[in-house]
Amino acid sequence: MNEKEALLQACFSYVNKRIASYKDEIETIKESIETNDKSNDLEDDSGNGKLFNDLEKNAQHLADATKTLDTLKLINPKKSFDTISLGSIVKTTQNTFFISISMGTIDIGNNNYFGISLLSPIGQLLKGKQVGDSITFNGYTHEIIEIK
Repeated sequence: MNEKEALLQACFSYVNKRIASYKDEIETIKESIETNDKSNDLEDDSGNGKLFNDLEKNAQHLADATKTLDTLKLINPKKSFDTISLGSIVKTTQNTFFISISMGTIDIGNNNYFGISLLSPIGQLLKGKQVGDSITFNGYTHEIIEIK
């Protein structure tokens, strides 16, 4: 497994765990709503309002995570890049980034990468740049050394 495949696999694992967690939470909430419906008087649904809100929030989180998964599916781990775009590994003088999804630090072997989205502030600055270009983010200048 090459570097990009390992990074992509770590991203898929992260998103799939989130999706499973949201699905489990949704099922737990649905069970609680059913239990409340069976055990409460007809006029007393005080607990269900909060449960329905939690259900809606988790459903939205699940939808967002599913969209994130769809973004990952667009990445071809065998593709190389001359300019920074989705799927690029970008080495700068400050950090190494995997342009994929926002997930923070990814540790592969002895190397640390930052999983960032093209829609993030730093992703927007990096998008379309080439080796030798630089960006300034949070007071730090990042010169682009390598793009894979």
